[in-house]
Amino acid sequence: MLSFLLIFFTFVLILVSLFLVLVVLMQKSKDGGMGAALGGGAAEAAFGADTSNVLSKSTIYASIIFFVLAFLLYLGRIYERSHARAAAGNALPSIAAPAVPASAPATSAPLTLPSSAPATTTTTPASSTPAPAAAATTAPTPAPKAPASEAPKK
Repeated sequence: MLSFLLIFFTFVLILVSLFLVLVVLMQKSKDGGMGAALGGGAAEAAFGADTSNVLSKSTIYASIIFFVLAFLLYLGRIYERSHARAAAGNALPSIAAPAVPASAPATSAPLTLPSSAPATTTTTPASSTPAPAAAATTAPTPAPKAPASEAPKK
């Protein structure tokens, strides 16, 4: 029912806008212009001496009808769109987040260290409870390097 009314009022709006264009073009300007060329004499013959008063009042009424119809159609389209979204469910598409594991499984593989570090590795025995992740990944820190000797300044 609402879509029929919107289509009907759209058709009426088109008719009012064409009428408004014709009424504006029929008005006589001060210097003659398009009003004289497009029926200024015919308008005077139809409406008599009160031509300018009739044309100006019909311009005012047609413009008021035009703006009221345009605003009502705007509100009707918003109402129609909002109810179409509500009927279709959520207006925004749902995006599923990728599943993130709660914790990484602890590995019992030996750690590989860089060649400059001492070659001591520790392996933890497999047990029923996993070891904390921080204890399994700690590696011994390399010894601090001795400062290089500086050349004497001359």
